[in-house]
Amino acid sequence: MVERDDARFGFNVTRCKFMEMYEELGARDLGYLLSCNRDFAMFEGMAPDVSFERTQTRMEGAPFCDFRYTAR
Repeated sequence: MVERDDARFGFNVTRCKFMEMYEELGARDLGYLLSCNRDFAMFEGMAPDVSFERTQTRMEGAPFCDFRYTAR
């Protein structure tokens, strides 16, 4: 966890089972499209009063995924 207050919550993910699964299947290049990319639409539909931001993912080669949530 990197931040937490009444309006914001943020954490970094350093291990991703989705990435490991796609690597085992030899399809890591599809992982972002099929798994990571859906996060934005999911939060828009399930929590319209919360904004979601992520600037990098393990699937794309970053050392961690940075999940950030902010109450609107």
